Amino acid sequence: MKLATGIIPARYGSTRFSGKPLALILGKPMIQMVYERAKRAKFLEQVIVATDDERIMNACAGLGIAARLTSASIGSGTERVAEVARELGASLVVNIQGDEPLLDPGMIDALVEALQDESIIMASLMTSVMDRAAFKDKNRVKVVVDKDGFALYFSRAPIPYQPQKGFFQHIGIYGFKAEFLFRFCGLPPSELEKAERLEQLRALENGYRIKMIETPFSTLSVDSPQDIIEVEKLLRKRRND
Repeated sequence: MKLATGIIPARYGSTRFSGKPLALILGKPMIQMVYERAKRAKFLEQVIVATDDERIMNACAGLGIAARLTSASIGSGTERVAEVARELGASLVVNIQGDEPLLDPGMIDALVEALQDESIIMASLMTSVMDRAAFKDKNRVKVVVDKDGFALYFSRAPIPYQPQKGFFQHIGIYGFKAEFLFRFCGLPPSELEKAERLEQLRALENGYRIKMIETPFSTLSVDSPQDIIEVEKLLRKRRND
């Protein structure tokens, strides 16, 4: 098994939730929660936070979390991941979103296992959802796949039109062969990417395939302070079950 490097991009100045990586969840900074969960993955040789902000760097130092300061000119989390991956000389990379405090380590391991196939250069996760309200929610990204499990399209719109059967919800954690990660970051933003505000569409528009791995685990991304409340409710429920 070829191990991967896990990199968590963390930006302080989110337009919707400034300081989000340091927001407390049951008394623990979110970046710490994500880092500790990622460290439990079996197939990562190291986990490191990639940030452009000294406040996050200082917090990581105080928590014993490995972190690198990236260029302030970088525009996306994927580019931040690529910069650190290049510095580290990584060959397999998992981009672990810093706003996924309910991340299960098995999700990361499933991506690293997929990347053992030489033909797979990029992989991501999806989970089956039966909730009709979620089907219509533009913040729940849907994905449709071909018979071999490769993504055909991602959208914020309800696709495919079969609400009674449920849908696959995309979970934005990605595995890359490093050489493809660098190539991807060199491509200009695509038209569908800009229309949907979904970076992964850049790969599809340029003819590259994304292997989708179905996972039984579900997550709740933190995009607003209200989401923190929902995450805490779920964590308390899990502790009591």
